[in-house]
Amino acid sequence: MDGVRGILLDSSVLLRSAAADVNGDIGLSPGADYLLRRLRYSNIPTGISHEQGLSSSKESFLQEMSRTYSCSILCLSPEANVSSEVARIWEDKGGSFVHVVSSCREDFYHKADCSGWLKVIVGSAEGKPSNDAEYVFATGMSRIFIHKLEELPLLICHWNKKAMGKEVLTVGYAMKPSREEDFAKRGAFPLRPTQNGLIFLPLNYELPISSQLQLVDAVLHKATDEILAVDMVSSSESSDRVTFTRNLQELQRYVKCQLDCCVIDPFNNILPVLDRLKIQQILIGLAELNIPGGCKIRGPHFLKVDSFDKLGLEQRLAEAKLSLPSIVKPQVACGVSDAHSMAIVFKMDHYKDLNVPLPVVVQEYVDHSSLLYKFYALGSKIFYAVKKSIPNADTLLTLFAEEGLKPLHFDSLKSLPVAKTQPNGDEHQIDLELVNRAADWLRRTLDLTIFGFDVVVQEGTGDHVIVDVNYLPSFKEVPDDVAIPSFWNALKEKIVSGKSKQARDIS
Repeated sequence: MDGVRGILLDSSVLLRSAAADVNGDIGLSPGADYLLRRLRYSNIPTGISHEQGLSSSKESFLQEMSRTYSCSILCLSPEANVSSEVARIWEDKGGSFVHVVSSCREDFYHKADCSGWLKVIVGSAEGKPSNDAEYVFATGMSRIFIHKLEELPLLICHWNKKAMGKEVLTVGYAMKPSREEDFAKRGAFPLRPTQNGLIFLPLNYELPISSQLQLVDAVLHKATDEILAVDMVSSSESSDRVTFTRNLQELQRYVKCQLDCCVIDPFNNILPVLDRLKIQQILIGLAELNIPGGCKIRGPHFLKVDSFDKLGLEQRLAEAKLSLPSIVKPQVACGVSDAHSMAIVFKMDHYKDLNVPLPVVVQEYVDHSSLLYKFYALGSKIFYAVKKSIPNADTLLTLFAEEGLKPLHFDSLKSLPVAKTQPNGDEHQIDLELVNRAADWLRRTLDLTIFGFDVVVQEGTGDHVIVDVNYLPSFKEVPDDVAIPSFWNALKEKIVSGKSKQARDIS
């Protein structure tokens, strides 16, 4: 396979300079951790080179780095034939090697500029152009200058795409670091082309977004990680209801200028999953999937409440087919700190002074034998896992009777009392065909590429109740060897269909 087949980082670009180490400590240079974390899961072999005679403390530090970031270590002399040294540790699969050095050590390795090598010098050089996209990504150069280590993924992406041709599509992704690493360590975001021809580029807000978007065919985002506030009072159906971080606003602004860039998924498409009331209203439409005599799939009964002090609350709950206990959730579903602050209410007088952020959605508490089915839609593929869940109502009443049956406050991202026995997904004989039809219906209705939803099967009736819907979940319960190729295929299908639609619109 052509493209970049190995990256060798000289210690001079990774370690802080002596001037920066005022206390004599050894540490990473600016941008080194950012780069090493992304190269670790890039599917491109990465090594660290250093000169002979390195101090024992620096050598120990580099060895620790090699373990942390899964890098090889090479000790090279000025006369070393870098190609021969690299050949000893990396399999030759075709393509080019990249050697990254600091400007002060540009000419240290005399034999580094051999056939199949690209030298990247970090730091400005006298007489060289400023670091703009046209210069950094110029072709036919054996040496390229960049100012920051963070620019290297862009260069690798450009190099791979040029080598592989137009069949390769680049996906730029933006999400919080912890979520990015969760995906990346499963192999989801390689810089080397995937089996279906995708390259993944981490979008960096410290660099000009406009020049990065020129490299990508699609943007994958987890915009729900970038929410500052959601207006639940406004009746607007647009993204004006949501206040995003400055970074995401910048991304949105520049994406609008890239007419040939596909967004997975359009920002307005995720608005329903931010609003529990909107989702509940959408789930009413599941009724069209039900067949007389078969299992029923539905959303839970629900009621929006703006104030717990209003008269007639008990009657309104009864009219909404809600009985006690019931579960009370903030209307805003994600993105803000208290979106997951909920309560289970056992008595009507519990609603007085209930500490759940208003407005809320009061939702039916479904007895489901402590079994929760987590479904994941990756494009047209559907996967699920069975998990332990909160007990039936009578069990909860027994568990919390000693506390005087006060409202049970909890954070839905943290643990609740669950069944002690291992869940058995066959106990309810869930109707997978029915749920698959529901997944297809949700995909069409929400127009989302990757989403998740939780299903419980109600005791007695056998109703399949969708109790939650979320965007771009981690699908961590699905084995990587199955989930990741399906993830890539879902993205590829979305990009190709988006480009086809764009071509039709133009013609």
